[in-house]
Amino acid sequence: METFKDTVAVVTGGGSGIGRALALALARAGSRVVVADVDESAMAAVAGEVKALGSDALTVRTDVSELGQVQALADRAWKAFGAVHVLCNNAGVATWGGLEQATHRDWQWVLGVNLWGVIHGVETFVPRMIAGGERGHVVNTASMAGLIASQGLGVYNTSKYAVVGLSETLAKDLKPYGIGVSVLCPMGVQTRIRESERNRPAALRNEAAPAAAVELIGRYLAPEAVAAMVLDAIRRNELYVITHHEGAEALRRRFERMQRSIAARGKV
Repeated sequence: METFKDTVAVVTGGGSGIGRALALALARAGSRVVVADVDESAMAAVAGEVKALGSDALTVRTDVSELGQVQALADRAWKAFGAVHVLCNNAGVATWGGLEQATHRDWQWVLGVNLWGVIHGVETFVPRMIAGGERGHVVNTASMAGLIASQGLGVYNTSKYAVVGLSETLAKDLKPYGIGVSVLCPMGVQTRIRESERNRPAALRNEAAPAAAVELIGRYLAPEAVAAMVLDAIRRNELYVITHHEGAEALRRRFERMQRSIAARGKV
């Protein structure tokens, strides 16, 4: 997509952080924006900011872990604007602690939002986008934690590794339809991800106190800087949006380990 003028964008997790920054950046670039979040007051505030920029905005309270709610989000978007060109599957949560301590509720909550939320977005929106026959792009928010494993982030790592793999395959599957795919893999960003427990459903809460958050290496970027990178990647139809150069060394070491494993076995 070379331009966002006269397009419609849907952003889940749009009430704060990267989602808010994406919504505003897309509005400035010419998109009408559908803001989805579980925090109604936050998404209403973002919609107000979008409108102040001169663009149209719609808010739809959406728990992306629930397929029916994502289907309702799509219905509202198409009813209001008649099309969706950019889908940002951005909603995400995090929990901390070793996998040996992870509870079933931790798995349900994190995978429900981070992975099933993306799956629900793809299965609900993509067929309609294809049927519309217009240019389009899907952005799935993963993390550097979807490329490099970190101790104490196992549940989160699992969800984000899956989103990376899904996105890599989706890019191949949607190429014949002229729909691009990008997977966002940031390190530290100035968001409220460390406060994820505020939106954790009561039925999935743990009685034990949550583990201390893992400290990330490198800089903490402003969400607006990340959003600018995403829009640039959409324009260029780039698959990977890796925001921090600090991640290059860790990626190099990972792939070197894989190469050594292959070399150690020779030609079998």
